[in-house]
Amino acid sequence: MKSDTIHSRNDIDLNNSIFSGQTFRWTNLEWDHQKYISIIDGNVVIVEQETPSSLRILSQPVQNQNEISRDRLNDYFSLDIDPLECFPLSFRTRYPELWQLLLPYRGIRVLRQDAFETLVTFMCAQGIGMHIIRRQIDTICSRFGRKHTIEVNGKPVSFFSFPSAETLAGADPAELKICTNNNCLRASNIIGAARAVSSGSLELNALADPSRNLEEIRETLCGLKGVGLKIADCVMLFGLHRFDAFPVDTHVHQYLGHWFSLPGALKSLSRKTYLTLQKEALDILSPRYAGFAGHLLFHCWRRDIRHMTSF
Repeated sequence: MKSDTIHSRNDIDLNNSIFSGQTFRWTNLEWDHQKYISIIDGNVVIVEQETPSSLRILSQPVQNQNEISRDRLNDYFSLDIDPLECFPLSFRTRYPELWQLLLPYRGIRVLRQDAFETLVTFMCAQGIGMHIIRRQIDTICSRFGRKHTIEVNGKPVSFFSFPSAETLAGADPAELKICTNNNCLRASNIIGAARAVSSGSLELNALADPSRNLEEIRETLCGLKGVGLKIADCVMLFGLHRFDAFPVDTHVHQYLGHWFSLPGALKSLSRKTYLTLQKEALDILSPRYAGFAGHLLFHCWRRDIRHMTSF
């Protein structure tokens, strides 16, 4: 395996980045819980925290893929972003107690993930706990992905790749239903989304163009059955790497009321309320990095206020 170390000017909190509700494909090695394994761009990647500001990476390409570059790893872990700079000075002075609460999470990075994988993942993440989301994604990968076995320190390690859009487009709905908590509609919607991507009618690479308007991208994604405002915004933030996209779910709805006393947070989360809250949040946060900042607030809320441990 190729060994490398990537460095940041700021702290990197690997564990809280991986287990913060933005990705469900990373897992610990069975014999060493300080090491985490996943697949990035056709490479099995094992990563561990080396120092507070560096990560040690072991990687090995599969299926004749090219080796993952250091630049791509830096990009994946968003080492070009200082999470603290995602909060404007006005935020820090207006909400000093909240700012102190956020400081322990200053090393969390929003990961630049694969767009199709993110789309399917968040289509599986509607109204259920994170452990169930992980179980769904693991089952989809074990049934429809490819198994890859590599050797690490003389021990075999197996991991499943995420299935391609073409594979899921041709999936048997009855088999995929087993992977989606027996939700027939969810399975059907995932197949529909996969068919849109594999046929080229939905071009995710084109949507990733940073010059594209967020509302235009959201409208395109919401044209898929099973994709609403929140899923579209999650895909934009985590899969299309638009850090200005600001998803609003139940937890965000709650913290916008609790921490910021936004009037819209007193209303049920309708489409109108969603868009109003989003606009009000962007007035508080830096619009360019509102989604990045919102993810740190989301994790802090779940951990420190709601005392939730499942990620």
